[in-house]
Amino acid sequence: MFHKTLKPFPKDFLWGASTSAYQVEGAWNEDGKGPSVMDMGKHPEDTTNFEVTSDHYHHYKEDIKLMAEMGFKVYRFSIAWTRIFPEGTGEINAKGVQFYNNLINELLSHNIEPIITMYHFDLPYALQLTGGWSNRATINAFENFAKVLFEQYGDRVKYWLTINEQNMMILHGSALGIVRPGVENIQKELYQQNHHMLLAQAKVIKLGHVMCPNAKIGPAPNITTIYPATSKPEDILAASSWSAIRNWLYLDVAVFGRYNTVAWSFLEEKGYTPTIEEGDMEILSGTKPDFIAFNYYSTSTVAASENNSSDVSSNGDQQIVIGELGVYRGAANPNLQKTEFGWDIDPIGFRNTLRELNDRYDLPLLVTENGLGAFDKLEEGDIINDDYRIDFLRKHIEQAKLAITDGVKLIGYCPWSAIDLVSTHQGFGKRYGFVFVNRDEFDLKDLRRIRKKSFYWYKRVISANGEDLV
Repeated sequence: MFHKTLKPFPKDFLWGASTSAYQVEGAWNEDGKGPSVMDMGKHPEDTTNFEVTSDHYHHYKEDIKLMAEMGFKVYRFSIAWTRIFPEGTGEINAKGVQFYNNLINELLSHNIEPIITMYHFDLPYALQLTGGWSNRATINAFENFAKVLFEQYGDRVKYWLTINEQNMMILHGSALGIVRPGVENIQKELYQQNHHMLLAQAKVIKLGHVMCPNAKIGPAPNITTIYPATSKPEDILAASSWSAIRNWLYLDVAVFGRYNTVAWSFLEEKGYTPTIEEGDMEILSGTKPDFIAFNYYSTSTVAASENNSSDVSSNGDQQIVIGELGVYRGAANPNLQKTEFGWDIDPIGFRNTLRELNDRYDLPLLVTENGLGAFDKLEEGDIINDDYRIDFLRKHIEQAKLAITDGVKLIGYCPWSAIDLVSTHQGFGKRYGFVFVNRDEFDLKDLRRIRKKSFYWYKRVISANGEDLV
């Protein structure tokens, strides 16, 4: 659809950027912090671990000053569960509570609103040893963790996200360290974990509405449009099925309080249906999130299943399985360019995803991740010419403005990432930030913060409220 006149971004639009605790903080075992599954997981030998990362824990004041210089209205970050509860439950770690108090107060002193993610992949390792999300006790542990966060920070925090990319944890649980060793039916276990996460999320959203009535809270999955490889009805059906399993399974429960029918049919067919105890569906009903936060990087293209082993392939780079036997098979999209890491670049797909979410759920939308990972080069004179990142973000912001003109209730845009951090699978060499952190994969150097070209560009974008994208 072409528009003669584009609507502007809302005057109170939430411009900012995002990070996560385990990828940016470092200080993985300092001041009483316990280990998480990400700390204890196996990392590729040619990539760094999460012990130091960008050392935001010791540089947060400097980093926030740079965010303020860019003009951030908001900063989306996560709280490490194991800084608050080193064992996941039990005694509160006062030093962990204080760190986030200091971080929040520093943000507010620069007129930056905090957007807090409660859980971003880093389940306490102590809870994993007792079954992790397969253990219903983790539901109560997460609710108690959230209760403490509301008590400690609810007087200052207006925006809360429950669980980051729950769908990615379930679809790629082995890659993200939440699968217990020795489990025979991994997929059934993961969908049982999913049910427990959905219950935990519902309880926390309801608790947040009671404890922080002036705040807003919602889920934060990874959502994308799924294209059929051709106009063949079989391909279109495959795309619809995969969209239900990948996207709507998670958000239909969060918003409507019920499982998506196509996704549930898939679980029945595969023997993956979770055990639902008495009272569970009542907990899921009436959750009513205030908004939907979501991460978008790329679209996906699929073809009809051949219902044999050729349906399933593997992305060896990240050890991620592509395709589902009897449901769909992955397909290339010849209409899209790719990043140097092989991800499709699809700004128009971003607009389409925004429209799909808006029409399906009729809730305000907040983009909490969108960005380009690349091998940035530090040139003489502390110059990083990341024009490719500017081009990527500019095209996505243009599509966001078109989506707003389409009628989408978009309230904010927080690309990934505020500063360079450790990529979950590709280490520190894959950079996303507006700020360059001077370190290599294994050589920490001086961790100096250096403004990239995109830093100055995004500063202009924010200052002009999205009207200056040149």
